[in-house]
Amino acid sequence: MSRFLKVLRSWLVMVSIIAVGNTLQSFRDHSFLYEKLYTGKPDLVNGLQARTFGIWTLLSSMIRCLCAIDIHNKTLYLITLFTFFLALGHFLTELFVFGTAAPTVGVLAPLVVASSSILGMLVGLQYLEAEPGSREKKRN
Repeated sequence: MSRFLKVLRSWLVMVSIIAVGNTLQSFRDHSFLYEKLYTGKPDLVNGLQARTFGIWTLLSSMIRCLCAIDIHNKTLYLITLFTFFLALGHFLTELFVFGTAAPTVGVLAPLVVASSSILGMLVGLQYLEAEPGSREKKRN
């Protein structure tokens, strides 16, 4: 396995662990969301919305962690890539369309993580295609 894919796997695990922390915060106290993320319209944040956000974050975390474990599974790899596109789209629309988020560190951090992850995973696709083991799996 290439060094790049090893680094990408580590990145995915790290992002997954951080997401589990965000999930726990969402379930523990929904003020986390209106103090850090949805500062534009904090009155719209409630417990139900926080738990939904927590489940979405946990699901994304699990998918990313599974991809880190089996990074050569192209279907799982693409699903993982799409989780980052969904996160990027969510935070961009909350910031620029709905106005529920403001450009704070709490919103800019997930935007940077999602953007960096998308870029890294797109580059990683080239490494997956170049590995001999990946071609053999395609033929079988």
